Amino acid sequence: MKKPLRESPATYTISLSRIQDLPKHRRPRELALDAGVENVPDEVLLAILLRTGAAGLSVIDLARRLLDRHQGSLSRLANASQEELADLGIKGFGPVKRLELRAAFELGRRAAKKGSAPLKLIREPVHVLELLEPETARRDQETVWVLPLDQKYRLRRSPIEVTKGILNASLSHPREVFREAIRMAAAAVIIAHNHPSGDPTPSAEDIATTRQLVETGKVVGIQVLDHIIIGGNRPSPAPYASLRESGLVDFG
Repeated sequence: MKKPLRESPATYTISLSRIQDLPKHRRPRELALDAGVENVPDEVLLAILLRTGAAGLSVIDLARRLLDRHQGSLSRLANASQEELADLGIKGFGPVKRLELRAAFELGRRAAKKGSAPLKLIREPVHVLELLEPETARRDQETVWVLPLDQKYRLRRSPIEVTKGILNASLSHPREVFREAIRMAAAAVIIAHNHPSGDPTPSAEDIATTRQLVETGKVVGIQVLDHIIIGGNRPSPAPYASLRESGLVDFG
């Protein structure tokens, strides 16, 4: 007589429609408490931050959907703006949840920067390249940074990400570029942005925008020292272009 086949033990998955249907020891917070936050997957950590799900989605399903919409990349999700998160169109993932998520990612970034090397002197364009190259290497769209400096050209703080998107559109509002520098009483700033194409050659818009920023700097009493364009992570003849070195803009 053949022995009956042994049934596989029942297993639980995290992707149920209602998180309260999960056994208590399988819920996100309990999972993290039992295993340690360093040992649970990204979606569990996201679920803990999100706290509750959205319409028709458990909190774990919501976390997974957010990751899926960003190609499974936590770093892409971490760099998404409030507007980009809103454009996902996930019902129940409202402005408060979006803000809380972005605040958590920003805290992580700040904590990482606090533990990094001391902020240094910026004496030449290559110093800007060294500072921003790790960031620009993973960006697939143009991003603008402002480096606030004191009178001795020491960084007042880490580079400030101002805008993300099309350069000539974003920099048509110099107040965004100077807002934090004014708040910090910076003596000077350096503007930097990336060209994801890999070619750092300044465009006509880059030059015109830089001239506008130099003039605005004169009005607010903050000198614009340079505008550095970084080529990104693709091969190019040179890794960066300095508008001061090129002589294309009179920085005064």
